[in-house]
Amino acid sequence: MAIYAIGDVQGCYEPLRRLLDVIAFDPAADRLWFAGDLVNRGPDSLAVLRFVKSLGAGAVVVLGNHDFHLMCRAEGVSPAKRQDTLDDVLRAKDRDELVGWLRGLPLIHREDGYLLTHAGLLPQWDVGTAVELAREVGTRLRCDGYRSFLRHQAGQGPSAWSGDLVGPDRWNCIVSVFTRLRCCTADGHMALAFSGPPAEAPAGYSPWFVWPRDGAEETILYGHWAALGLHRENGAVCLDSGCVWGGPLTALRLDDGEIFQVPSVVSG
Repeated sequence: MAIYAIGDVQGCYEPLRRLLDVIAFDPAADRLWFAGDLVNRGPDSLAVLRFVKSLGAGAVVVLGNHDFHLMCRAEGVSPAKRQDTLDDVLRAKDRDELVGWLRGLPLIHREDGYLLTHAGLLPQWDVGTAVELAREVGTRLRCDGYRSFLRHQAGQGPSAWSGDLVGPDRWNCIVSVFTRLRCCTADGHMALAFSGPPAEAPAGYSPWFVWPRDGAEETILYGHWAALGLHRENGAVCLDSGCVWGGPLTALRLDDGEIFQVPSVVSG
């Protein structure tokens, strides 16, 4: 059995299937870990969702910001964005089933020395804290009041974490860390609007993984940062190589660290 961690798919179903051919994926024996953002911007979000959901226990998926956006769109609490490609999902007969499945997914997955999340962790958070905060948000997503919770996620919340935050501000900030973080200050202020390469980060802000963090024994696998691309540093591995923007789709085999990639478009 092998476990493969895969970067942001974002509706790129055909490259995903080619990548699985390259790694000779055996659904009866292997497992796939997805670093969030299964949907949006790419052409086949519906096919990606249906396929990954069909894998059942063979797939581990953490939520990304585009997955949250789809949930908010489905509940009518967030408007469409200019580059959205979610109409196929929103019109699908199994839309509610798929969106309900998304609501049941975690923000973080911890297993055998690895921690999988979409964007990153704040330097103030050890792994135990991160797991507890992710569980707190997951409870809100799965409760009867999830629509109210998602309505607050559609807005702009705090850009700095404090343990004193309560209610929607607290949950919004937690979600921002797990799904939107790229750069922050040493004391945990996040540059949530920044999406460029590290060299262009605002003054005083650095990639989240460069700051010292207590209890950093696990390897953190993440996506979200296409401008960074495949990158290993300080016990963290970025798997978002920008497939939806023309880059490759990347898989990391956890057993031996081997990287597998396929181009976003088949060359002719």
